Amino acid sequence: MRTLQLLTLCALAAAALPLQAQELDARVTVNHEKVQGTNTSIFESLETNLTQFINDRQWTNQQYQKNERISCSFAITVNSYNESENKLDCTLMVQSTRPVYNASYTTTVFSQNDRDFSFTYQEFDQLDFRPDVVDNELTAVIAYYVYLIIGMDLDTMAPLGGTEALQTALTITNNAQSLTSKGWKAFEDSRNRYALITDLMDGGMEPFRQMQYKYYREGMDIMAENADRGRAAITEAVGLLKQARENKSMSAWPQLFSEYKRDEIVNIYKGKGTAKEKEDIYETFSTINPSQRANWNKIKE
Repeated sequence: MRTLQLLTLCALAAAALPLQAQELDARVTVNHEKVQGTNTSIFESLETNLTQFINDRQWTNQQYQKNERISCSFAITVNSYNESENKLDCTLMVQSTRPVYNASYTTTVFSQNDRDFSFTYQEFDQLDFRPDVVDNELTAVIAYYVYLIIGMDLDTMAPLGGTEALQTALTITNNAQSLTSKGWKAFEDSRNRYALITDLMDGGMEPFRQMQYKYYREGMDIMAENADRGRAAITEAVGLLKQARENKSMSAWPQLFSEYKRDEIVNIYKGKGTAKEKEDIYETFSTINPSQRANWNKIKE
């Protein structure tokens, strides 16, 4: 009887503890329509294996409830496949979102199209990863984006809250310099993996990271409760974006942000806000991304 009581108490105590879940709720897709005459099981294996690799792994020491996991997607398009060498040349579209407080709306936190995603893979490969030993292109790229997603999401929850995760992404980049494929080298491309994380961790781009908290937590999360106060905070956040661009004019981050937030920004200000807010927002985004001026013009309506 005492044993049964003890087991019951242990079960109740365990149920009372907060559940610790993995950080990500990722959807992985592998589009192989460009590759003809190949056994598709290799692509199905890759999709399943990566889904488990991303979602079943504990990437940080942060505690997440299941409903707090970060929603994200990894969309892989296979451009070519060399079966004899087990080599795939792909593009990778990565995106993460977060829910807006007291609303049914979800907002994009990060989006990037990586065109330099080449790796070798066999159907029954076991995927593993250590940040200090980067010797596999596939897991290195995926882990890099995992930590970038987690870091940027944490920045939206607390000022510079994602520093540790972003530092891990930088460590991966530094340890990936011996890899031969594109995407990891300095001065290779202003939007490659090296450029994005080194810029983000540069002191001159701190206003960009500070902007994340101002924009999402003090801006978007307040909109349902008080639209004017939320919009005012977003206007302040865009001021930080402008400062980041002035600090590092060659960084891709301000323009990247303008691309994946374009429609949202327009909707926030079109027909709303003060004339001063509209003018400031229009001027900032027209300078950062003049190719989208037709869209920025809508802000002034």
